[in-house]
Amino acid sequence: MKKVLFATTALIATTGMAAAEVTFGGFGRFGFFYDEGNDSATTDELRIEQRFRLTATGTATSDNGLEFEGRIRFQTDDQSSGASNVANNSAAGFAVSTGGFRLDVGHVSDVIDSGDVVDYYGFGVGLTAFAEQSSAFNGVPASGFGTGTDEVAPTVKLRYTAGDFTVAASITDDSAAVATEASTGIAVGDTVNRSEYQIGFGYNFGNYSAGIAFGNEESDVNGVTAPATDNDFWVISFGGEIGAFAFSILVGDSDSNDETMYGLSAKYDIGAATEIRFAFSDSGLDNEDEVVAIGFRHSLGGGVSLRGGIGENTSGNTVADLGVVFNF
Repeated sequence: MKKVLFATTALIATTGMAAAEVTFGGFGRFGFFYDEGNDSATTDELRIEQRFRLTATGTATSDNGLEFEGRIRFQTDDQSSGASNVANNSAAGFAVSTGGFRLDVGHVSDVIDSGDVVDYYGFGVGLTAFAEQSSAFNGVPASGFGTGTDEVAPTVKLRYTAGDFTVAASITDDSAAVATEASTGIAVGDTVNRSEYQIGFGYNFGNYSAGIAFGNEESDVNGVTAPATDNDFWVISFGGEIGAFAFSILVGDSDSNDETMYGLSAKYDIGAATEIRFAFSDSGLDNEDEVVAIGFRHSLGGGVSLRGGIGENTSGNTVADLGVVFNF
């Protein structure tokens, strides 16, 4: 997604710095969202879908060629009632790069979420990408750059690219946090510690790409591992393009999911402005349904597109959406 159509540029002459730039970009979307399972006293099956996202990115290049980056995001979303919330902001993410090396620090994506080596999400279906090839995957952490009201644990990710080969590694080490809400094995007031690492390798060959990533997440409650987390996980992706057709295949496993997980997504261009999309995801568990969805995207020009889709989620409920996305 292009994010530099609207930009404010500042040139700064200081010792050790050649130039600095600040850019603003993002997108807006609005339309309708339907979920068969949302019919209750406080939620409706059909609601207004809306999101506005603004990302501010500052970049600078030193005299020796090092490229520095920092960014922060503001975003407002619809709620289950269909109303829009007050815009939340993100913690800051930073990066420094030179040649094939890039170091990300702070509120940044881990290896799997970043897409550096594996295609975890594939071709999402619908206005909101409610169905992706990883939608039914359990126990595979994929943490990215987002917004919220809670503190965000810092992540450190190092990536190196040489030609068609990429290797990346990330580590997230949460400081001790006191639980404010009760959940399985955790009571209000408990102290929770969590850590995670991921390592991945990717290779591009012609119109095709393949990658693998694996890692572990651990957590303890009040210094005791049980009943908290010790979860090993891995994912493998393969994808490519054949003329107007593009596809992505995802396979994964985790200790917290008893079966191997599978996902597939694809798109087909039926014209210069229109594409059909399909997504399938299966956790392999008997108590979860497969995610299956089909949808479309139609470009209206100028960064504006009409999008929609219909499908079924892991609860077996029909889900559908339709609306407009505009990038700026």
